[in-house]
Amino acid sequence: MDILHNAFKQALRERRPQIGLWLNLAHAYAAEICAGAGFDWLVIDGEHSPNTLPSTLAQLQALAPYPVAPVVRAAWNDPVMLKHLLDIGAQNVLVPMVQSADEARAAVAAVRYPPQGIRGVASGLARAARWNRVPDYLPRANDEMCVLVQIETPAGLEALESIAAVDGVDGVFVGPADLAATMGHLSEPDHPEMLALLDQTIGRIVRAGKAAGIIHGNPAMARRFLQAGATFVAVGVDASLLARATDELVRDFKGTAAAAPSGPY
Repeated sequence: MDILHNAFKQALRERRPQIGLWLNLAHAYAAEICAGAGFDWLVIDGEHSPNTLPSTLAQLQALAPYPVAPVVRAAWNDPVMLKHLLDIGAQNVLVPMVQSADEARAAVAAVRYPPQGIRGVASGLARAARWNRVPDYLPRANDEMCVLVQIETPAGLEALESIAAVDGVDGVFVGPADLAATMGHLSEPDHPEMLALLDQTIGRIVRAGKAAGIIHGNPAMARRFLQAGATFVAVGVDASLLARATDELVRDFKGTAAAAPSGPY
């Protein structure tokens, strides 16, 4: 088995739709339950969940036996943080709040060994290389890394084409909630103006030659974005699915439940 081959990166390159789910419960047991469902990719979220490096490692290990691509979202575009994530085995990284081509280049450099990047070389200490039991890890690792950058602000939108043009950026993910907030629609992420903007942004990413990604828990909205040209679409969040299912169970038995929120999650 070739553990280095990145089938998810290949699928994005070939523009084959990839359906995913966000993992926010920060536990390997929950991650493995989701891994068996048949999703193409799962995001281990390090930005908006209580994940630590050990909990991220545990989830990567739980997902490893399943035919699903783990995508690890870093808390920030930080080379030290990204180095740790790569060494524990992340091949697909999602970098939040990228607002310029320089920031995108920094993310790419952080996941590549010299001379193409600045990643520290310690394969003998790293799960990624199976402690040097993968003999060709170092010469192949750079090419198998997948870098996804998030556009979530007006500055990111303005720089979108230059961000997408950065060599080594494999996909551009639109963060609908943060983007809506920065555009004056904090409590209305599905405002008609925002939906039109999201459609336009996906089109710009595709025309720039990169895979477009987005998240939305409403199936109709997720299908809308797929039709608009998005390649990798997350269609829910594990924590939200649990919250809504328990709400529904209480409603069935007691006639009351918390109001279901609107928006992408």
